[in-house]
Amino acid sequence: MSQTSRPFQLFRNINAKIASIPMILTASVVFLGGTIWTIVYSFTNSKLLPRREFVGFDQYERLWSTNRWIVSIENLLIYGILSLIFSLIIGFLLAALLDQKIRFEDTFRTILLYPFALSFIVTGLVWQWILNPDLGVQSIVRGLGWESFTFDPLYNADIVIYGILIAGLWQGTGLVMCLMLAGLRGIDEDIWKAARVDGIPMWKTYLFIVIPMMRPVFITTLVIIASGIVRLYDLVVAQTGGGPGIASEVPAKYVYDFMFQAQNLGQGFAASTMMLLSVAIIIIPWAYLEFGGKKRG
Repeated sequence: MSQTSRPFQLFRNINAKIASIPMILTASVVFLGGTIWTIVYSFTNSKLLPRREFVGFDQYERLWSTNRWIVSIENLLIYGILSLIFSLIIGFLLAALLDQKIRFEDTFRTILLYPFALSFIVTGLVWQWILNPDLGVQSIVRGLGWESFTFDPLYNADIVIYGILIAGLWQGTGLVMCLMLAGLRGIDEDIWKAARVDGIPMWKTYLFIVIPMMRPVFITTLVIIASGIVRLYDLVVAQTGGGPGIASEVPAKYVYDFMFQAQNLGQGFAASTMMLLSVAIIIIPWAYLEFGGKKRG
């Protein structure tokens, strides 16, 4: 492209570019400005209202010396790792089953995706009832004669995070299934025919041919799941409120409690900055893999 034609490129789709200016300004002021403001005031001693009394890294030192924050990080790691693993495995297996052109596929797909349409609060309340030892699974099984059966994860501090994980998987697996199914439907039919002609077992076709071809789908799905994990809040509030004690605390709840209940903005800003850092650790490698590799190619 010649040097003289480049200026004219700026005037292509000029109406669309003008229309996008308010959105760009809003995103810059609200998101970027708010992010910078939060980071700056995380180094202050702000309480009920923001104030420019800088205390260096005191808020971060206090944050990482607080048992409640450490517990919330441990819970998030347990929930996050297991959620990533089981969401991908279950979602892919369901997608692979639906990809076999089974009868009533649309019905099954709707049923499996329906939980994702519910809010996390509704999901949390529903699973709170299901896992309630006096109303849910434990009560039903004991009513059938197994008096010694015990299943009360939301009331056991050692396994409460797994009770929350069950609800999270129930809601989010349907979306993963749809993403994987879309990826599978994008695989050329000739690849399946060639694998059958060569006598390659179906599981090897999936493992060594199909899954590597679905790399972009897997990366996108991982980013979507990971962003939801970092923001985990609603399920915890609806199911346990952070209990028993602080056994099911998560970072998002820690931020909310300190900013709006404990009236300690500085501590809340420090915790939210650490959450932002964790999101950046996820997004930046993904952006580099997706766009940096394409640019090099």
